[in-house]
Amino acid sequence: MYFQITHQFIMAKWGEGDPRWIVEERPDATNVNNWHWTEKNACQWSKDKLNALLVGLILENDVAKCEISKIESCEGEAVANNRKGKLIFFYEWDLTLSWKGQLSGTAKEIEGTINIPNLSEENSVAEIEINISLKEPSNEATIVKDFLYHQGRSKIRDQLEKYIKDLKEEFSKGMILPKKDIDNSSKPKVLSKESLKNVHNSENGAKNNNSKSKIDTTTVVMDVVFQCSGEDFYNALTTPELVSAFTQQSVTFQATKGGKFQLFDGNITGEFIELCPGKKIVQNWRIKQWPDWLYSTVTVTINQQEDHSKVKVTLVGVPKSDEAITRQNWERYYFTPIKRTFGYGMLL
Repeated sequence: MYFQITHQFIMAKWGEGDPRWIVEERPDATNVNNWHWTEKNACQWSKDKLNALLVGLILENDVAKCEISKIESCEGEAVANNRKGKLIFFYEWDLTLSWKGQLSGTAKEIEGTINIPNLSEENSVAEIEINISLKEPSNEATIVKDFLYHQGRSKIRDQLEKYIKDLKEEFSKGMILPKKDIDNSSKPKVLSKESLKNVHNSENGAKNNNSKSKIDTTTVVMDVVFQCSGEDFYNALTTPELVSAFTQQSVTFQATKGGKFQLFDGNITGEFIELCPGKKIVQNWRIKQWPDWLYSTVTVTINQQEDHSKVKVTLVGVPKSDEAITRQNWERYYFTPIKRTFGYGMLL
Protein backbone atom coordinates (compact mmCIF):
# COMPACT_ATOMS: atom_id res chain seq x y z
CA MET A 1 0.00 0.00 0.00
CA TYR A 2 1.43 3.35 -0.97
CA PHE A 3 0.26 6.52 0.68
CA GLN A 4 1.20 10.17 0.51
CA ILE A 5 3.34 11.66 3.25
CA THR A 6 2.44 15.22 4.20
CA HIS A 7 3.34 16.72 7.53
CA GLN A 8 4.72 13.39 8.80
CA PHE A 9 7.95 14.13 6.92
CA ILE A 10 8.88 16.49 9.75
CA MET A 11 10.93 14.85 12.46
CA ALA A 12 13.80 15.53 14.82
CA LYS A 13 16.64 17.58 13.36
CA TRP A 14 19.86 16.62 15.03
CA GLY A 15 22.65 19.17 14.83
CA GLU A 16 23.65 20.47 11.41
CA GLY A 17 23.57 17.15 9.60
CA ASP A 18 21.77 13.88 9.37
CA PRO A 19 22.50 10.67 11.29
CA ARG A 20 25.83 9.02 10.47
CA TRP A 21 27.07 5.91 12.17
CA ILE A 22 30.74 6.91 12.35
CA VAL A 23 32.92 8.32 15.09
CA GLU A 24 36.48 9.32 14.45
CA GLU A 25 39.34 7.28 15.93
CA ARG A 26 40.70 9.11 18.97
CA PRO A 27 44.33 9.20 20.05
CA ASP A 28 43.40 8.33 23.62
CA ALA A 29 41.59 5.19 22.39
CA THR A 30 38.25 6.35 23.77
CA ASN A 31 35.32 4.69 21.96
CA VAL A 32 37.54 2.11 20.30
CA ASN A 33 35.01 -0.70 20.52
CA ASN A 34 32.01 1.42 19.51
CA TRP A 35 33.49 4.01 17.19
CA HIS A 36 30.13 4.82 15.60
CA TRP A 37 29.25 7.43 18.21
CA THR A 38 29.61 8.43 21.84
CA GLU A 39 26.39 9.01 23.78
CA LYS A 40 26.02 10.76 27.13
CA ASN A 41 22.78 10.46 29.09
CA ALA A 42 21.44 13.89 30.04
CA CYS A 43 18.18 12.84 31.71
CA GLN A 44 18.96 13.46 35.37
CA TRP A 45 21.04 16.54 34.56
CA SER A 46 18.09 17.93 32.58
CA LYS A 47 15.61 17.30 35.38
CA ASP A 48 17.87 19.06 37.86
CA LYS A 49 18.48 21.96 35.47
CA LEU A 50 14.78 22.41 34.67
CA ASN A 51 13.97 22.33 38.37
CA ALA A 52 16.59 25.02 39.06
CA LEU A 53 15.39 27.22 36.20
CA LEU A 54 11.63 26.94 36.72
CA VAL A 55 10.81 26.27 40.37
CA GLY A 56 10.62 29.57 42.27
CA LEU A 57 10.32 31.61 39.08
CA ILE A 58 8.35 34.81 39.79
CA LEU A 59 6.01 36.17 37.12
CA GLU A 60 4.46 39.52 37.91
CA ASN A 61 3.22 42.91 36.70
CA ASP A 62 0.83 45.57 38.02
CA VAL A 63 -2.13 43.19 37.66
CA ALA A 64 -0.95 39.94 39.23
CA LYS A 65 1.95 38.07 40.76
CA CYS A 66 2.53 34.34 40.33
CA GLU A 67 5.21 31.83 41.29
CA ILE A 68 5.97 28.38 39.91
CA SER A 69 5.92 26.24 43.06
CA LYS A 70 7.07 22.85 41.80
CA ILE A 71 7.40 20.48 38.86
CA GLU A 72 4.57 17.98 39.15
CA SER A 73 5.88 15.70 36.40
CA CYS A 74 8.82 15.62 34.02
CA GLU A 75 8.51 12.83 31.45
CA GLY A 76 10.92 12.27 28.59
CA GLU A 77 14.61 11.95 27.87
CA ALA A 78 17.70 13.85 26.76
CA VAL A 79 21.02 12.66 25.35
CA ALA A 80 24.09 14.29 23.82
CA ASN A 81 26.03 12.54 21.06
CA ASN A 82 29.52 13.13 19.72
CA ARG A 83 29.87 11.96 16.14
CA LYS A 84 33.08 12.74 14.24
CA GLY A 85 33.70 15.74 16.45
CA LYS A 86 30.17 17.12 16.01
CA LEU A 87 27.84 17.40 18.97
CA ILE A 88 24.26 16.34 18.32
CA PHE A 89 21.51 16.72 20.88
CA PHE A 90 18.21 14.93 21.38
CA TYR A 91 15.75 16.05 24.03
CA GLU A 92 12.03 15.56 24.39
CA TRP A 93 10.13 16.54 27.53
CA ASP A 94 6.54 16.77 28.70
CA LEU A 95 6.39 19.01 31.77
CA THR A 96 3.60 19.79 34.20
CA LEU A 97 4.23 22.66 36.62
CA SER A 98 2.22 23.87 39.62
CA TRP A 99 1.77 27.59 40.13
CA LYS A 100 0.14 29.85 42.68
CA GLY A 101 -0.58 33.56 42.61
CA GLN A 102 -2.94 36.39 43.34
CA LEU A 103 -4.30 39.64 41.95
CA SER A 104 -2.50 42.77 43.06
CA GLY A 105 -4.11 44.23 46.18
CA THR A 106 -5.90 41.00 47.13
CA ALA A 107 -5.01 38.18 49.51
CA LYS A 108 -6.90 35.34 47.84
CA GLU A 109 -4.51 32.68 46.58
CA ILE A 110 -5.18 31.21 43.16
CA GLU A 111 -3.66 27.93 42.00
CA GLY A 112 -3.28 26.09 38.74
CA THR A 113 -0.96 24.13 36.45
CA ILE A 114 1.21 24.83 33.41
CA ASN A 115 1.68 22.06 30.85
CA ILE A 116 4.58 22.10 28.38
CA PRO A 117 4.03 19.03 26.15
CA ASN A 118 6.58 19.56 23.39
CA LEU A 119 9.92 20.76 24.70
CA SER A 120 12.07 19.09 22.04
CA GLU A 121 14.64 19.74 19.35
CA GLU A 122 11.83 19.50 16.80
CA ASN A 123 10.49 22.88 17.92
CA SER A 124 12.00 26.32 18.20
CA VAL A 125 11.55 28.07 21.55
CA ALA A 126 8.78 30.22 20.05
CA GLU A 127 6.92 27.05 18.94
CA ILE A 128 6.91 25.40 22.36
CA GLU A 129 3.36 25.02 23.66
CA ILE A 130 2.64 26.42 27.11
CA ASN A 131 -0.88 25.67 28.34
CA ILE A 132 -2.32 27.35 31.45
CA SER A 133 -5.09 25.84 33.56
CA LEU A 134 -6.86 26.73 36.81
CA LYS A 135 -7.52 24.59 39.86
CA GLU A 136 -10.76 26.45 40.68
CA PRO A 137 -12.22 28.84 38.06
CA SER A 138 -13.45 32.26 39.16
CA ASN A 139 -13.45 35.82 37.83
CA GLU A 140 -10.24 36.64 39.70
CA ALA A 141 -8.63 33.38 38.62
CA THR A 142 -9.46 34.07 34.97
CA ILE A 143 -7.67 37.41 35.15
CA VAL A 144 -4.57 35.77 36.60
CA LYS A 145 -4.72 33.03 33.97
CA ASP A 146 -4.91 35.63 31.20
CA PHE A 147 -1.88 37.39 32.67
CA LEU A 148 0.10 34.15 32.66
CA TYR A 149 -1.00 33.34 29.13
CA HIS A 150 -0.21 36.72 27.57
CA GLN A 151 2.82 37.81 29.59
CA GLY A 152 4.08 34.99 31.80
CA ARG A 153 4.70 32.53 28.96
CA SER A 154 7.48 34.64 27.46
CA LYS A 155 9.47 34.45 30.71
CA ILE A 156 8.94 30.70 30.88
CA ARG A 157 10.22 30.39 27.32
CA ASP A 158 13.29 32.40 28.33
CA GLN A 159 14.04 29.80 31.00
CA LEU A 160 13.50 26.95 28.57
CA GLU A 161 15.89 28.63 26.16
CA LYS A 162 18.49 28.74 28.96
CA TYR A 163 18.02 25.00 29.49
CA ILE A 164 18.68 24.31 25.80
CA LYS A 165 21.73 26.58 25.80
CA ASP A 166 23.17 24.98 28.94
CA LEU A 167 22.54 21.49 27.57
CA LYS A 168 24.58 22.34 24.49
CA GLU A 169 27.33 24.29 26.24
CA GLU A 170 27.54 23.28 29.91
CA PHE A 171 26.53 19.63 29.88
CA SER A 172 28.51 18.76 26.74
CA LYS A 173 31.87 20.01 28.05
CA GLY A 174 34.57 17.39 27.57
CA MET A 175 32.66 15.33 25.01
CA ILE A 176 34.85 16.34 22.06
CA LEU A 177 38.23 14.69 22.34
CA PRO A 178 41.47 15.73 20.59
CA LYS A 179 41.67 14.75 16.94
CA LYS A 180 44.36 12.51 15.56
CA ASP A 181 46.37 15.33 13.98
CA ILE A 182 46.68 17.34 17.22
CA ASP A 183 50.18 17.16 18.67
CA ASN A 184 49.96 15.07 21.82
CA SER A 185 53.54 13.85 21.92
CA SER A 186 53.88 14.48 25.64
CA LYS A 187 51.40 11.66 26.27
CA PRO A 188 51.75 9.22 23.38
CA LYS A 189 49.12 6.53 23.04
CA VAL A 190 49.83 3.34 21.12
CA LEU A 191 46.80 1.23 20.29
CA SER A 192 47.15 -2.44 21.05
CA LYS A 193 46.71 -5.13 18.43
CA GLU A 194 43.43 -6.05 20.08
CA SER A 195 42.19 -2.47 19.83
CA LEU A 196 43.18 -2.25 16.20
CA LYS A 197 41.29 -5.46 15.53
CA ASN A 198 38.18 -4.16 17.24
CA VAL A 199 38.01 -1.01 15.11
CA HIS A 200 38.67 -2.95 11.92
CA ASN A 201 41.01 -0.32 10.52
CA SER A 202 43.52 -2.63 8.91
CA GLU A 203 42.64 -2.47 5.22
CA ASN A 204 45.28 -4.98 4.17
CA GLY A 205 44.17 -7.48 6.77
CA ALA A 206 40.55 -7.13 5.67
CA LYS A 207 41.46 -8.48 2.25
CA ASN A 208 42.65 -11.90 3.38
CA ASN A 209 41.14 -14.84 5.20
CA ASN A 210 43.53 -14.49 8.13
CA SER A 211 41.95 -11.12 9.10
CA LYS A 212 38.48 -12.56 8.67
CA SER A 213 39.23 -15.16 11.30
CA LYS A 214 40.27 -12.50 13.78
CA ILE A 215 36.84 -10.83 14.03
CA ASP A 216 34.42 -12.59 16.35
CA THR A 217 30.80 -12.10 15.31
CA THR A 218 27.46 -12.62 16.97
CA THR A 219 23.74 -12.54 16.20
CA VAL A 220 21.60 -9.61 17.28
CA VAL A 221 17.84 -10.15 17.68
CA MET A 222 15.35 -7.33 18.30
CA ASP A 223 11.57 -7.56 18.76
CA VAL A 224 9.53 -4.39 18.18
CA VAL A 225 5.80 -3.63 18.03
CA PHE A 226 4.41 -1.14 15.51
CA GLN A 227 0.85 0.15 15.48
CA CYS A 228 0.26 -0.42 11.77
CA SER A 229 -0.46 -3.18 9.31
CA GLY A 230 2.29 -5.49 8.14
CA GLU A 231 1.99 -4.03 4.66
CA ASP A 232 2.46 -0.48 5.96
CA PHE A 233 5.62 -1.43 7.84
CA TYR A 234 6.98 -3.33 4.84
CA ASN A 235 6.38 -0.28 2.67
CA ALA A 236 8.18 1.96 5.17
CA LEU A 237 11.36 -0.09 4.65
CA THR A 238 11.08 -0.67 0.90
CA THR A 239 9.53 2.46 -0.66
CA PRO A 240 12.23 5.06 -1.48
CA GLU A 241 10.00 8.03 -0.66
CA LEU A 242 9.12 6.59 2.74
CA VAL A 243 12.70 5.60 3.56
CA SER A 244 13.77 9.13 2.63
CA ALA A 245 11.05 10.45 4.95
CA PHE A 246 12.14 8.67 8.13
CA THR A 247 15.88 9.02 7.44
CA GLN A 248 15.44 12.70 6.49
CA GLN A 249 17.81 12.20 3.54
CA SER A 250 17.75 11.33 -0.12
CA VAL A 251 18.50 7.64 -0.57
CA THR A 252 19.82 5.34 -3.27
CA PHE A 253 17.36 2.52 -3.25
CA GLN A 254 16.09 -0.33 -5.43
CA ALA A 255 13.76 -2.68 -3.57
CA THR A 256 14.09 -5.71 -5.85
CA LYS A 257 15.95 -8.99 -5.43
CA GLY A 258 19.60 -8.13 -5.95
CA GLY A 259 18.82 -4.41 -5.72
CA LYS A 260 21.37 -2.20 -3.97
CA PHE A 261 20.72 0.47 -1.33
CA GLN A 262 22.66 3.27 0.35
CA LEU A 263 21.46 5.14 3.45
CA PHE A 264 22.88 7.95 5.60
CA ASP A 265 25.22 9.35 2.95
CA GLY A 266 26.54 5.92 2.06
CA ASN A 267 27.48 4.96 5.61
CA ILE A 268 24.95 2.11 5.47
CA THR A 269 24.97 0.00 2.29
CA GLY A 270 23.67 -3.37 1.22
CA GLU A 271 21.70 -5.54 -1.15
CA PHE A 272 18.22 -7.08 -1.03
CA ILE A 273 18.27 -10.88 -0.99
CA GLU A 274 14.58 -11.69 -0.49
CA LEU A 275 11.40 -9.61 -0.52
CA CYS A 276 8.04 -10.99 0.57
CA PRO A 277 5.57 -8.05 0.63
CA GLY A 278 4.03 -7.49 4.04
CA LYS A 279 5.82 -10.44 5.60
CA LYS A 280 9.60 -10.61 5.20
CA ILE A 281 12.70 -8.73 4.07
CA VAL A 282 16.19 -10.24 3.85
CA GLN A 283 19.22 -8.15 2.99
CA ASN A 284 22.99 -8.01 3.19
CA TRP A 285 23.78 -4.96 5.32
CA ARG A 286 26.98 -3.28 6.39
CA ILE A 287 28.48 -0.19 8.01
CA LYS A 288 31.05 1.72 5.98
CA GLN A 289 33.76 1.31 8.60
CA TRP A 290 33.58 -2.49 8.57
CA PRO A 291 36.13 -4.35 6.41
CA ASP A 292 35.04 -4.56 2.77
CA TRP A 293 34.30 -8.27 3.01
CA LEU A 294 32.16 -8.06 6.16
CA TYR A 295 28.35 -8.02 5.81
CA SER A 296 25.58 -8.86 8.23
CA THR A 297 22.59 -10.80 6.98
CA VAL A 298 19.51 -8.94 8.19
CA THR A 299 16.15 -10.70 8.29
CA VAL A 300 13.05 -8.62 9.05
CA THR A 301 10.07 -10.85 9.86
CA ILE A 302 6.68 -9.11 10.02
CA ASN A 303 3.83 -10.79 11.90
CA GLN A 304 0.59 -8.82 11.59
CA GLN A 305 -1.81 -9.06 14.52
CA GLU A 306 -5.37 -7.80 14.83
CA ASP A 307 -4.46 -4.17 15.59
CA HIS A 308 -0.66 -4.07 15.33
CA SER A 309 2.36 -5.78 13.84
CA LYS A 310 5.10 -7.65 15.64
CA VAL A 311 8.44 -7.23 13.93
CA LYS A 312 11.53 -9.36 14.57
CA VAL A 313 14.85 -8.08 13.22
CA THR A 314 17.73 -10.57 13.21
CA LEU A 315 21.26 -9.53 12.26
CA VAL A 316 23.68 -12.41 11.73
CA GLY A 317 27.41 -11.70 11.57
CA VAL A 318 27.70 -8.53 13.65
CA PRO A 319 31.13 -8.00 15.28
CA LYS A 320 30.80 -8.79 18.98
CA SER A 321 32.37 -5.44 19.82
CA ASP A 322 29.48 -3.75 17.98
CA GLU A 323 26.56 -5.69 19.48
CA ALA A 324 25.38 -3.00 21.91
CA ILE A 325 25.84 -0.06 19.54
CA THR A 326 24.07 -1.94 16.73
CA ARG A 327 21.00 -2.35 18.92
CA GLN A 328 21.10 1.33 19.89
CA ASN A 329 21.50 2.54 16.31
CA TRP A 330 18.67 0.41 14.93
CA GLU A 331 16.43 1.77 17.67
CA ARG A 332 17.47 5.40 17.13
CA TYR A 333 17.76 5.48 13.32
CA TYR A 334 15.15 2.95 12.23
CA PHE A 335 12.50 2.07 14.82
CA THR A 336 12.00 5.41 16.60
CA PRO A 337 12.03 7.58 13.40
CA ILE A 338 9.55 5.22 11.70
CA LYS A 339 7.18 5.47 14.67
CA ARG A 340 7.50 9.26 14.83
CA THR A 341 7.33 9.98 11.12
CA PHE A 342 4.34 7.78 10.29
CA GLY A 343 2.62 7.62 13.67
CA TYR A 344 3.24 3.89 14.05
CA GLY A 345 3.96 4.22 17.75
CA MET A 346 0.41 5.31 18.54
CA LEU A 347 -2.71 3.24 19.05
CA LEU A 348 -4.90 2.98 15.98
